[in-house]
Amino acid sequence: MLQHQLKADFQYCENMIKKHSKSFYYAFSGLPAEKSYAVYAIYAFCRIADDSVDENHTTAAKKTALKQLRNELDSFSRQEEPDYPLWRALRHVFNTFEMDIQPFYDQLIGQEMDIYFSSPKTLQELEQYSYYVAGSVGLMLLPIIASEKQQELRQAAIDLGVAMQITNILRDIGEDYYEKNRIYLPVTEQLRFGYGEEKLVDGIIDDSFITLWEHLAIRAENLYNAFTEHLAKFDNDSRLPVAASANVYRGILDVIRENNYDCLSKRNFVAQERLEQIRA
Repeated sequence: MLQHQLKADFQYCENMIKKHSKSFYYAFSGLPAEKSYAVYAIYAFCRIADDSVDENHTTAAKKTALKQLRNELDSFSRQEEPDYPLWRALRHVFNTFEMDIQPFYDQLIGQEMDIYFSSPKTLQELEQYSYYVAGSVGLMLLPIIASEKQQELRQAAIDLGVAMQITNILRDIGEDYYEKNRIYLPVTEQLRFGYGEEKLVDGIIDDSFITLWEHLAIRAENLYNAFTEHLAKFDNDSRLPVAASANVYRGILDVIRENNYDCLSKRNFVAQERLEQIRA
């Protein structure tokens, strides 16, 4: 049974995921307590990494915040971490599961790519970026949800993370452009399908936009399918929550389709009723 301080530390992490990702929380709260706590701690680390970039408004501030987090991760790797809820919780996770610290560093590389952002030139570059910011999360989670077949399932975990990140990008095209001045759609694909910034700035959703969007969505769906082929190899107690998380994110693509591809002015999400059907 977790001691009082550790319970408070994991509560801090749980509150973070409940606030920022209700769908992710909904899926993984179905894990056994020890595993769900571990997922919450990993999410909290990734959330803080993401906020280091997105919540600071100057390049200097972003770099300073990310450098501080990297220094704390360095200290953690030496077992000299700060006496802070996130790190106390992660220490318990590392003491409990056979964790690999490299994906945590990879996550920070992904966040650094956003500091020096430029649109990916190709789909391959987009998927490389997606590995660092999301595929790395899949690798962080593997020791918890696939305790006996970590090595065998590495690619499946990466596939799921990349699929989820492409889904996020397709959901947030408008938000990323209008609020962050970022276009994650690969330049070669923009040219191929005839949809670029000159249309995005006016919020145009036409056949070229839909064709480009579907091209990337189909890639994400193929990655979801590749992941699903390996689902039976995950831990018995983790299989359903992992499948639910994949299905929730995949469901976002269908919601956008149902909303006539409006991901420029509308926030698309899976409704509570559908979430319950997915997890059932």
